[in-house]
Amino acid sequence: MELNGKVAVVTGGTRGVGAGIARALVEAGAKVVVCARRPPEVPLPKTEFVPLDVRDSECVRRFFAELPRLDVLVNNAGGAPYRPLARAEAERHLRVLELNLLAPLTVSLAAYDHLKRAQGSIVMIGSVSGSRPSPGTAAYGAAKAGLEHLARSMAAEWAPEVRVNTLVVGMVRTELSHLHYGGPNGIAAVARTVPLGRLAEPSDVGAATVFLASDAAAYISGASLLVHGGGERPAFLDASTADKET
Repeated sequence: MELNGKVAVVTGGTRGVGAGIARALVEAGAKVVVCARRPPEVPLPKTEFVPLDVRDSECVRRFFAELPRLDVLVNNAGGAPYRPLARAEAERHLRVLELNLLAPLTVSLAAYDHLKRAQGSIVMIGSVSGSRPSPGTAAYGAAKAGLEHLARSMAAEWAPEVRVNTLVVGMVRTELSHLHYGGPNGIAAVARTVPLGRLAEPSDVGAATVFLASDAAAYISGASLLVHGGGERPAFLDASTADKET
């Protein structure tokens, strides 16, 4: 799964999952450009940083117009604060949709000509939140569900020149995990709910990205690859008393 000589762009690639993806692409031999609104706090070796707000369509189009070549696009930029639906106006939720669904569409359209010439590929970074209820982050879950569908439609429309796939990512241990799960005890408790017994590392998502971007996945397009450690244990199994009554 080598990407020697390939040029890859990773949006939101300066920390967390995005940084893990960027590192994996570099290790696979790609020349990597990472984009975000702010530079990385910890420099990413052998990558080039370009400031870019993926919600600004004019800046996005200018960036790709000035890019000499592109083989791999990773739409990773995204995220959402905890925000129950009834505690905010629709306009606040719309911002989440804009970042997590509209921006990947904007970026992909701007990159299309490059990718078509290169017979390249797009990797969307989706989420398990798009396939299950997501209380507190409903707009984010809706956007990720839409992103997965968008990727399948792109794969059909842009074949055979451009492959498009989605990584459906579960819980990942990053520098911001404490904001979602609490301190070390909370993170450990959440990790125990995953069948594989741990949260994903950014490098796990990076390895899956390299696979989908490489020739090893040359016949894979329109697919959704689950990167979630086996998913979530169904709550009813823990609530059931059947084994105690027999």
